[in-house]
Amino acid sequence: MRKYLKLIRVEQWVKNLFVFLPLFFSGNITNVDLFIKSIFAFIVFSFTASSIYIINDYMDIESDKKHPEKKNRPLASGAISKPTAIAMFFGLLVSVILIVIFGTSYFNYDFTKFAIIIGGYFVMNLLYTFKLKHVAIIDVSIIAVGFVLRVLAGGYATGLAISQWAILLTFVLALVLAVGKRRGELINAQVSGRTRKALDGYNIQFADIALCICVTLAIVCYLMFTLSPEVQHKFHQRVFYTVFFVIFAFLRYLQQTLVYNKTESPTKIVYKDRYIQVTLLMWVLTFLLQIYFK
Repeated sequence: MRKYLKLIRVEQWVKNLFVFLPLFFSGNITNVDLFIKSIFAFIVFSFTASSIYIINDYMDIESDKKHPEKKNRPLASGAISKPTAIAMFFGLLVSVILIVIFGTSYFNYDFTKFAIIIGGYFVMNLLYTFKLKHVAIIDVSIIAVGFVLRVLAGGYATGLAISQWAILLTFVLALVLAVGKRRGELINAQVSGRTRKALDGYNIQFADIALCICVTLAIVCYLMFTLSPEVQHKFHQRVFYTVFFVIFAFLRYLQQTLVYNKTESPTKIVYKDRYIQVTLLMWVLTFLLQIYFK
């Protein structure tokens, strides 16, 4: 079972928690109906993303075999056969369609816009897998758009509005993670050789500059988000002080990236780095106090 879970990359599902952001920031996390719809959106997005992961691994078998870590992936290592992987791919797609149909009937809600977002995410990532991941800058931009689509999916599934600052913040935050990952791959390439074409359009100096620019934009976007009139009115002026947690988290991320070279896989930070875990927990608790306990 572990090899199948590894193939669909269940640990990467943490990224799909972005679908809960509209619910969280709207102050409706205790609304059972909207919470269930968000879970529905999370499951659909996770299955869709997993189907893409399978195709990506299928296409990258040969290059993954040369990578010090990726060589242990189920397809690259031979733990799972190609026919089995393709069967799982179609199984996930059929599951997504059936879940959306069931959700439409169960909730008696029009999920058309949500389904369009899911379809757009799927097509965009197929293009990414077959071609665009080899095009520098476009590759990280597609990753960032994918996170924006997660937030939009959560909004359309629940019918909750999303602020423009939140969308922009999501985009630049995802760029930070994507550029950080590319930088990690560049560091690894110096030892084991380049593992993807897109790295030909990057070098360490460019990655460092781009990373610092994206981090700066992310902090500014978050600051403007907390200072926007609708957010100040909905929560309280004290929400501004949560920016300190954000600044600390980004500084820690830059330290991990620029000093320790540990960010080839950004999700590992969420699972392993205690500083960022505590900072995120404190940020969430602070927002919970502001939103739900005033």
